[in-house]
Amino acid sequence: MSRARPHATTIVAVKRGGQVAIAGDGQVTVGDVVMKHRAGKVRRLFHDEIIVGFAGAVADAFTLFDKFEQQLEKHQGNLLRAAVGLSREWRTDRYLRHLEAMLLVANSSQLLLLSGDGEIIEPDDDVAAIGSGGPYAHAAARALVQSTELTAPEVARRALEIAASLCIYTNDHITVQTLDTIEPEADADLNQVVGGAVP
Repeated sequence: MSRARPHATTIVAVKRGGQVAIAGDGQVTVGDVVMKHRAGKVRRLFHDEIIVGFAGAVADAFTLFDKFEQQLEKHQGNLLRAAVGLSREWRTDRYLRHLEAMLLVANSSQLLLLSGDGEIIEPDDDVAAIGSGGPYAHAAARALVQSTELTAPEVARRALEIAASLCIYTNDHITVQTLDTIEPEADADLNQVVGGAVP
């Protein structure tokens, strides 16, 4: 019989109006039991220039945080190259390929979703969400972007509040991290670098 593993739940990211925000709830669940209410699932890396949020098994996510930080140092803070490096290592390493987590990462010009399948996805609508409450948060964030003038952090927080009211694995102890954005340079396009997935 497999042991229950601790999981963290919902992360949502929104890029809008000169800002990018990543928000995460605080709940950690083991099986059907809530073990922690205020876990930190969103953090800043590389001199506070990068925001990262995780959903999935907590220990796995912290391992990926460390690996991603190493890639950021190796590539001098270049988000896309660090994401490609992590995804390649994540997919091919015998140990890392079994890690159960997903990451949302952002800097001042890009927002990316990273998965263990080697996928690097840059959302078309500048909204992304992961975790058990991800579909609720994503739908709420898109609706708020389309129908309100709320800022990126306000949209992210409100979308998570909506997800928390629907998803039993998501609570309303919300952490939001925000960066001011700039327009990406032409040579930083994701499709030019990896075509959407790491080979």
